[in-house]
Amino acid sequence: MKFLKPFLLFFIINFSALALGVLLMGDAPTSAWYTSMNQAPWTPPNWVFGAAWMTIMLCFSFYMALLYLKQPTNKVITLFFIQFILNVSWNFVFFNQHLVAVGLLIIIALTFIITVFLVTYFRVMKIKNLLILPYVVWIFIATSLNLYILINN
Repeated sequence: MKFLKPFLLFFIINFSALALGVLLMGDAPTSAWYTSMNQAPWTPPNWVFGAAWMTIMLCFSFYMALLYLKQPTNKVITLFFIQFILNVSWNFVFFNQHLVAVGLLIIIALTFIITVFLVTYFRVMKIKNLLILPYVVWIFIATSLNLYILINN
C-alpha cells in the first residue's frame, strides 16, 4: 500500500505529460511539414512512438515511485519536474513551432536529465534501474532522429 500512492501520483503525472505533449503537437506528425522532411532511415512507423511512450511512462512511473520511496528528496522531485517540462516542451517546440534546432537542444537536455537519473541513483536502485532503461534507449534514439532531421533538411 505504501508503494501504491506514489506510483499512482507519478503515473497520473507521466500520462498527463503524454496527453499534454500530444495536444501541443497537434497533427504535426502527419502534417506535410513533417512527412515531407528527409527523415532518418531508422525512423520507426508512427504507431511505434505511441507504444514506446506508453511503455516508457509506465516503467518510469514504477521507477519514480520506487526511487521516491528510497530517496524522498527535493533533488529527486526537481529532476522529475525538469524532465516533465523538457519532455512536454519538446513536442511544442519541434512539432508545433517547427524549431528543429531548439528542439534538439531540448531533447539533448532531456537526454542528460534521464542519464543523470540512471547514473546518480544507480547504486540505490540496483536491478530496478532496468525500469528506466527503456526511457534511456528511446531518448537516445529520439535525439538521433531530431539531429538527423536538423542536418538533412
